[in-house]
Amino acid sequence: MNKEIPELYGSMIFGDKVMRSKLPKDMYKALRKTIENGTHLELDVANSVAVAMKEWAVENGATHYTHWFQPMTGFTAEKHDSFIAPAGEGEVIMDFSGKELVKGEPDASSFPSGGLRATFEARGYTAWDPTSPAFIKDKTLYIPTAFCSYSGEALDKKTPLLRSMEALSKEAVKVLHLLGNDTVTRVSTTIGPEQEYFLVDKDLYKKRKDLIFCGRTLFGAPAPKGQEMEDHYFGALKPKVSAYMHDLDVELWKLGIPAKTKHNEVAPAQHELAPVFDTANVAVDHNQLTMEIMKKVAEKHNMVCLLHEKPFQGINGSGKHNNWSLVTNEGVNLLNPGRTPAKNLPFLVFLMAVIKAVDDYADLMRISAASAGNDHRLGGNEAPPAIVSIFLGDELTAVLKSIENDSHMGKQEAVQIDIGAHVLPHFVKDNTDRNRTSPFAFTGNKFEFRMLGSSASVATPNIVLNTAVAEALSQFYKELEGTKPEDMEQAVHALLKNAIEKHKKIIFNGNGYSEEWVEEAKKRGLYNLVSTPDCLPRFIADKNVELFTRHHIFTKEEIFSRYEILLENYTKTVLIEARTLDEMLTKDFLPAVNAYAGETAKNAASKKAFMPGLSMDSEEALVSGLTKTYAALTDGLKELKALIEKAVSTGDTLKAAQICHLELLGKMDELAEAANKAEALIPDTMLPYPTYDQLLFSL
Repeated sequence: MNKEIPELYGSMIFGDKVMRSKLPKDMYKALRKTIENGTHLELDVANSVAVAMKEWAVENGATHYTHWFQPMTGFTAEKHDSFIAPAGEGEVIMDFSGKELVKGEPDASSFPSGGLRATFEARGYTAWDPTSPAFIKDKTLYIPTAFCSYSGEALDKKTPLLRSMEALSKEAVKVLHLLGNDTVTRVSTTIGPEQEYFLVDKDLYKKRKDLIFCGRTLFGAPAPKGQEMEDHYFGALKPKVSAYMHDLDVELWKLGIPAKTKHNEVAPAQHELAPVFDTANVAVDHNQLTMEIMKKVAEKHNMVCLLHEKPFQGINGSGKHNNWSLVTNEGVNLLNPGRTPAKNLPFLVFLMAVIKAVDDYADLMRISAASAGNDHRLGGNEAPPAIVSIFLGDELTAVLKSIENDSHMGKQEAVQIDIGAHVLPHFVKDNTDRNRTSPFAFTGNKFEFRMLGSSASVATPNIVLNTAVAEALSQFYKELEGTKPEDMEQAVHALLKNAIEKHKKIIFNGNGYSEEWVEEAKKRGLYNLVSTPDCLPRFIADKNVELFTRHHIFTKEEIFSRYEILLENYTKTVLIEARTLDEMLTKDFLPAVNAYAGETAKNAASKKAFMPGLSMDSEEALVSGLTKTYAALTDGLKELKALIEKAVSTGDTLKAAQICHLELLGKMDELAEAANKAEALIPDTMLPYPTYDQLLFSL
């Protein structure tokens, strides 16, 4: 198998190897120039690429092509067209032009637009993104594209991501030139998004309406065993799971997705996949594909892959860690501190730019991880808190402190770890520890943004991070511009010192789960935006609108449209969950409660008739308890329906979201708690759905 992997890897992508073999040399060079430098692509090059792409796709069994894009639904979209074209006399040829490659025209009226488009304004455009390779899946050629309206507004996640990458590259190159590196022409953001997920038996999944409609269980009594033994994390893979992971790797590798690491996660039935780094745009596309393929491969194994942030209460939910760094076109990682970080000026400048960016725009960072699903997870002892802070580790914190205090930084020697057994090798200690409670942690040569939810697109957090860092670098450039080369080191030191004094409040290396940190963060003036409705209004704050418009990431109209879409998505999600809970309790659970109470009462009466002196206290208490639960749930469901109507009837999107968060979710929790207590008393055979122990331990 090892010999096959190099041939298998990327076999279904129109990558550099295929382009070099299929395209004329001049066309290949022109396309590479566009990919590497972001230059405009001419139509004659597009025509040449289209012919080669079609030829390659047909050779690999493709019959159709589609412009694959990422609308504001959070998922991907595609419309398939065949390659066939009439050739007269009942014959067809396989044809594909540069015009068809470059531009598509999907109906834009049914995608979320947040008011940018009226329903009757249907035309939209997809535009080929040559920086992300086309690929073949299910006998169709998939062409990654951007998606915009008839009037040019971005209706997707790819367009602003590409804009943010260009903005960051522009500002980073300017700063590097000031620092004496004149040969750098481009700086790319690279990311490696780790993906957590759950696997459950497909037949059991089909019996739970909440999993089908909501992606999470809305109630359920805990299993006798959860994750308290800490035996699942990195544990031996079960055969069914191992087979799934193997097939998943193969499918991902075919598409050039560098799946690298796989293991069991903390919760039972929970797992993780991590890829090798790639440029942000390609990595975002790859992550969208990864989530889709995870689900498809699971189906083939009679399993279902759950990507919801909190599928089960009482155990860990799933996140997505966004490992982010900056790399020049010469291959230099700007966030690599080197052996002497205190003397590495470019590293310190870019490190402080990131710290400044996260401090200045912590509200946007929090917004980029906000969703109805992720609200159930953030702040628990499984995910970072809702307070955005940065973990640097002792060494870098000491470096910044020495700059701030104008003190000498002693020589940092590499520390050898000696475990104590002679047979074991010594190894060098990393320059930072890991802090799993930190939302934004430096991990050696990159930052790990740990707040993201497992089902989310990684485009939004990277749009925010790229743009905020671009703004910080722009301000640094203005401060340093005009400085003579011989004075640059002193000027940089002054800039760094000022930035450290102003932004050190965002640095926190301690326990983010502690109550003390919540109080300390409040004293420091840091945001604590607990829920999605709490943080979304910050998206349209003046400073944030100015940031995005100044760097041409969004127009003002695009910002406000996204604000409306995010609010609507939150409200719709909670309302779907509330209606599903209502249906499950009314149609499935309450009849089970009634049936078991009736059966218990009947059995008690039968026993009493045969043995009049026998005590029936336990049976009577059980029947009484179940009857009270039935009545309480019935009353609670009436209140739930009233709250649903209250949220639906308000004409204000923010108010509707607030009702969902402050009132509706609380009522749902009350109903779930009551149902869980009753479920623990009812035999599994009388329950209309599989329980937690069945779902979590069936594989």
